[in-house]
Amino acid sequence: MQDKTIEIFKNAPVPKAVISNIIPSIISMIMVLVYNLADTFFIGQTKNAYMVAAVSIATPAFLIFMAIGMLFGIGGTSLISRMLGEGNEKKAKKISSFCFWTGFAIGIFAIIFILCFLGPICKMIGATNDTMDYTKQYLQIVSIGIPFLIVSNSFSNIIRAEGKARTAMFGMILGNVLNIVLDPIMILGFHWNVAGAAIATVIGNIASAVFYLIHLLSKNSMLSIRLSDYQVGNGIAVGIFAIGVPASLNSILMSTSNIVVNNLMRKHGDMAIAGLGVAMKVNMIVVMLLIGLGSGIQPLLGYCFGAKNKKRYMDVLKFSLCLAFGLSLIMTVICYVGAGPLVNAFLDNKDAYAYGMSFARIYIYSGPIMGILFVLINAIQSTGAAIPALILSISRQGLLYLPILYIFHQVFDSAKMLASAQPVTDYLSVLLAFVLFFITYKTYFKDEKE
Repeated sequence: MQDKTIEIFKNAPVPKAVISNIIPSIISMIMVLVYNLADTFFIGQTKNAYMVAAVSIATPAFLIFMAIGMLFGIGGTSLISRMLGEGNEKKAKKISSFCFWTGFAIGIFAIIFILCFLGPICKMIGATNDTMDYTKQYLQIVSIGIPFLIVSNSFSNIIRAEGKARTAMFGMILGNVLNIVLDPIMILGFHWNVAGAAIATVIGNIASAVFYLIHLLSKNSMLSIRLSDYQVGNGIAVGIFAIGVPASLNSILMSTSNIVVNNLMRKHGDMAIAGLGVAMKVNMIVVMLLIGLGSGIQPLLGYCFGAKNKKRYMDVLKFSLCLAFGLSLIMTVICYVGAGPLVNAFLDNKDAYAYGMSFARIYIYSGPIMGILFVLINAIQSTGAAIPALILSISRQGLLYLPILYIFHQVFDSAKMLASAQPVTDYLSVLLAFVLFFITYKTYFKDEKE
């Protein structure tokens, strides 16, 4: 018997279907946002800007493994939602099992790699003599939780493909709330500083992963993580990687670009790096909410595509674009006006605060169009259009951003202009996203009747 939650994908009014899917996703992203802000906030309470800089430097390396989770999460969600739209639940189980076991194995190898090359990795991502020890300490501890990080990030997406958006949300909330509660205890109470932040992060990721495992092993899930269901062939690995790699490349390139900009910013001093890290956190308030909106509609769009329902697909997309634009405008105004108090909550040092305030205002310039960008990215991914998804993913943080970043560095040689490279890139990315979506729409729906 078809699950009632799938009925929302199929028959619910468009506004209800969209809202019921994006609210849990947005709440999950809010929790991720609070978790990210909490680490930096409580480290900031130590009044040691070098610790804040160290966490900012280590974060891109950590995000690379979140991107691996996204690879299986987005790729698996796209393929599973299409299989469920076609009524192929058996293959959906095999896809889910592949995502779990492959992701967990990659996590084990990641621990070994980081622990063997910890020093060179820290130097490569931008640690200076003043921040090296803090960066090493944070990254060494965080690496232990990478397998659980990959699993929790994968299945916070995949579980939404079976219509269990609330379950996906609760798992994310559990891990993040636990992390937030433990942060002040371990950072300030036990005086473990950056080590405390890292330990809280690991415990939070383990809790989320265990929650999802309990659900997947229960009778409430139509998915599977049984080893007997593990399968690489039959288009499973190819189908996941076709969408998952482009999706994860965006996060990997984001991490890479953060490493590059930290290294370029290093000539302006550690306080500039600390300010940049905090500005990125402030900008995340807008970005994470809009990522939640975009990722929330992907299973719905994927189901409509798999069911060959062109009209419902476009109705969902149009409603989502309008909603995303309105939310983008509201959040941009809030973050621009509140930039001062937000930056001041993280940074006590006058120089670091000045940089952070300036960078935060610059980053938020792209706020009004970010919702449109994330909706279009997920619309393209929902169709399984691998090439357009790949082009868009490597453009925003790589093909477009890195050249613009280096041009601004060479021409202006200014800390503010280095920060300005991101909003310039975001506007160009939206234009590219529209072009790629129209190409995808005409190509993938060309044989379907409304």
